[in-house]
Amino acid sequence: MTTTEAPDILPRILDYSNRADPYPLYAELRKTPVALQEDGSYVISTYRELSGILHDPHLSSDVRNLTHPMPAMQERGTPSFINLDPPEHDRLRRLAMRHFGPPHTPGLVTGMEPDLTAIVAGLIDDFADKPRIDIVDDFAYPFPVTVICHLLGVPREDEPRFHVWVNAIIDSIDYNPKTDPQEKLDNGVQATKSLRQYLGGLLEQRHGHPGDDLLTRLANDDGPDGRMTDAEIVSTANLLLIAGHETTVNLITNGMLTLLRRPEVLQRLRAEPDLVVPLVEELLRYEPPVHIIPWRAAYSDVSVGDTVIPKGSKIMLMLASGSRDPDRFHDPDRFDPDRQDNQHLGFGSGIHLCFGGPMARLETQIALTALVRRLADPTLVTDPPPYRPSPVLRGPIHLLVDQN
Repeated sequence: MTTTEAPDILPRILDYSNRADPYPLYAELRKTPVALQEDGSYVISTYRELSGILHDPHLSSDVRNLTHPMPAMQERGTPSFINLDPPEHDRLRRLAMRHFGPPHTPGLVTGMEPDLTAIVAGLIDDFADKPRIDIVDDFAYPFPVTVICHLLGVPREDEPRFHVWVNAIIDSIDYNPKTDPQEKLDNGVQATKSLRQYLGGLLEQRHGHPGDDLLTRLANDDGPDGRMTDAEIVSTANLLLIAGHETTVNLITNGMLTLLRRPEVLQRLRAEPDLVVPLVEELLRYEPPVHIIPWRAAYSDVSVGDTVIPKGSKIMLMLASGSRDPDRFHDPDRFDPDRQDNQHLGFGSGIHLCFGGPMARLETQIALTALVRRLADPTLVTDPPPYRPSPVLRGPIHLLVDQN
């Protein structure tokens, strides 16, 4: 394998006109597994190379290790653990995980199943008799937002406030100084500050007061690693609030779109509810909620195959491309809920494997099972549907469905 410049494909992937179906472009990109771009960055697109570098200790998530730091990253405040390296990453992730999963709270996710089922049932009750619904606005968005607000201790009625900030933050993730207006970046920076100020206000109310929500637990926990600072708690809450619903919205919506395009699989799921577990895994491979990790840094010179990526280089990881790599998956462009050996990259891999993956899986399993059982002969209104702007967090912005 050799590195060659492939500057013509990546801009097309980022171009909104290809958002509905970027997979043919991913196939082109995989012909150059490590593609050097005009700006000196590297794009990695094949499964073997992605899987290897995600476990490479020379790969950094800390912006300070970039030779040319990304614009305004330093203005966003204390970084969350997703943007840090060991040992700080490990410490903060352990502190957060004490209240989110095993071994300290092993039953949190599974214990929420009755509540999740009730939320889903209530949402479907609200639109069960409507001839036309929007899967996104009526279901896939309000469901995980309600769940993450409950977990964190964020008032659900504040959603209209933070929704605007989250949209601006997501919009700025893939900021390109060559093609995007400065306003796009400025709005993202200001939205990050506003959201963190809001979460900081909630945190102030939690100190010294018992409670079961995650903000309260973090504010009052003295575990083996000590206690997070308030700035660290706010950055963690900021990450969990955004990632805790944005990715799940996409996963549920992509899942319903995939099923509506394949009525035979939809009917099979109705008849075989247990199919939902491998079906969601295949969905994470076939139509994942996160397509791109827009940047990592080379901690030192990194060898990928026979290519050496210089220290400080920006590296873009095309996760969704890797999960469609025919060198790893048989017939990768076919949706197959019976697929075996499905080690996809839908939630990433390595030390930054998605923190909320177990919750997102359960939410999506419950959501899709209920939708296919209760929707009466659903049909797509528009195919392809309109997509959200982001090539990173890819999913329909609306998914109109008629019930016949």
